[in-house]
Amino acid sequence: MLPAVLKKQLAPVMQSGFVLKRAVFQPCLELYPMPEWEKLMQKVNKLNRFNKKNDAFIRRFTAGVKVVEVDNTGRLLIPKDLLSFSGITKQTVLASAVNIVEIWDKDKYEKAIDDAALDFADLAEEVMGQDDVADGLS
Repeated sequence: MLPAVLKKQLAPVMQSGFVLKRAVFQPCLELYPMPEWEKLMQKVNKLNRFNKKNDAFIRRFTAGVKVVEVDNTGRLLIPKDLLSFSGITKQTVLASAVNIVEIWDKDKYEKAIDDAALDFADLAEEVMGQDDVADGLS
């Protein structure tokens, strides 16, 4: 069941549907609003499939991809294969990740956040601390 606040935020894209897929780096799921998925697929479609690495990437990246919808009561049905991948049992966490929503098993999410807390200052400095005049980040 999606929280009411999230449902309200997703209202503009609710009719378009969503894509649910395995995350690349974490044991969680990623929920893409269809317009965001289409933007990403435009990039992926530019990859040369005659390059072995590109072909392998595309296959793995799109493995288990499912088109899903939120029903009238605000529920999102997660297919069993994706539940199995993510290890979601009873409690879930829905975390905003800029333009997508991550769906986690609560215990795994808390562990990932705790583990990342140790390295976050260094990561923040490396990623955001660069003087990059082009995009205004500094």
